[in-house]
Amino acid sequence: MRVGMLVTLIRPEEKLLISEFEAQGVTVDVMLDRNLNFDLTQGAQQLAPNGVAWSAYGVVFERCVSTSRGMYAQAILNAWGIPTVNSYHTASICSDKLLTTLHLAQHNIPQPQARVAFTDESAIQAIENLGYPAVMKPVTGSWGRLLAKVNDRESAEAIIEHRQVLGDYHHHTYYAQAYVEKGGRDIRAFVVGDRTICAIYRTSPHWITNTARGGVATNCPVTEALNHLCIKAARAVGGGVLAMDVFETPSGELLINEINHTMEFRNSSTPTGVNIAQEVVRYVLSFVSETASPTC
Repeated sequence: MRVGMLVTLIRPEEKLLISEFEAQGVTVDVMLDRNLNFDLTQGAQQLAPNGVAWSAYGVVFERCVSTSRGMYAQAILNAWGIPTVNSYHTASICSDKLLTTLHLAQHNIPQPQARVAFTDESAIQAIENLGYPAVMKPVTGSWGRLLAKVNDRESAEAIIEHRQVLGDYHHHTYYAQAYVEKGGRDIRAFVVGDRTICAIYRTSPHWITNTARGGVATNCPVTEALNHLCIKAARAVGGGVLAMDVFETPSGELLINEINHTMEFRNSSTPTGVNIAQEVVRYVLSFVSETASPTC
């Protein structure tokens, strides 16, 4: 069985993953998402961009920067019976903050209170139901982009007016979350299968602590409570290879904030001492073995 990897470009994470596949004696077939050309009326016998039939793949590892390209590719391949890491089911939930919130709530997983509204008037009401300050987020997106801390009604009205003018329907879905005082840091925990393999604190003087926005990474011990919460959250969205953004409140309560299904980890292996790429590759290869065993 072959292993494929879908990418938008080769980032440091993909270089680490490819090296780990090679260390395991596996040559992974890397395919650029810009070259994908699926015949939706045909099945898995058609050829991938590298000239190999899709049916030859025991698993396809999705690492696209483009959420839409990656997710649609997963939907197609899963419909053809080709496993992907992560699955379309998991990706479709984690790529949408509203759906993530719903699934966490359905499984009674602690998270910040959140509301959604669809007009400027109801959005103001939703924010005031939460209380100021609140955080407005786009339902899709990453790296802390377009997040806004709303301190009062005047700033809420200004942000909502701006979103109305932007025109995209995603901007007209007003997702608001209660602001959590987290003491200048949050936790990013890495889940691979049924294990929280490691975690980092992301510390910043800014309320947005993403390392992509300048947050500093240091090791965070994986306690029993953190592991339990992260595994429960991972199962709620379908499981796989996931990064959990976790808030720790002043009282010590842990809350799942967001879940990322195409995680970046370049800044996390050194402070944690865990070879994240190796753990991920071993999971993907065991996935191939498990799915291929009935027919091989």
